[in-house]
Amino acid sequence: MMFQKLYDKALSWSKHRHAVKYLCTLSFAESSFFPVPPDVMLAPMALSQPDKAFRLATFTTIASVLGGMLGYAIGYFMFDSLRPWLETTHYWDSYLLARTWFEQWGFWAIFIAGFSPIPYKVFTIAAGTLNMVFLPFVLASFIGRGARFFLVAMLLAAGGAKLESKLREYMDRLGWATVALVIVGTGLYKLWQPG
Repeated sequence: MMFQKLYDKALSWSKHRHAVKYLCTLSFAESSFFPVPPDVMLAPMALSQPDKAFRLATFTTIASVLGGMLGYAIGYFMFDSLRPWLETTHYWDSYLLARTWFEQWGFWAIFIAGFSPIPYKVFTIAAGTLNMVFLPFVLASFIGRGARFFLVAMLLAAGGAKLESKLREYMDRLGWATVALVIVGTGLYKLWQPG
């Protein structure tokens, strides 16, 4: 019942009169420093307001890319002062992975990070640290983030009330399955790390 209660809470927030402002703030913050992805608000908002789903995805994308620009600036201007702290967090390994990806794929590293559940904020900071050309960074961010948020909005808006009732019914199972996947994924990631 724990995840079902969290889901109900997220749905109630999504109907708040300032929900769009909260969504934009969360989207902006997540792209540079905050750990919670905007999908947790976008999904119930698109579900409860399917006629506004694409508008919400647009706001989420724009705010996220603006936050990514802040992440880029943090990496470009402040990385030397942040590095000692970053090395003590669980984000350090992700940062090193981001550096490797940039060396190999450049533009595509930002696109993949923007679309996937990989921490996008780590890649925005790494892009600034490595002096990635700014316009390709912004373009890759818009494409990756936009594809992700519009896909979420489209799927949930298409599902409507029927999907909402089914999601609520299975939310606890889905929540625990997600926790299990994160634990297994983290374990596999650590197993494959050299040394």
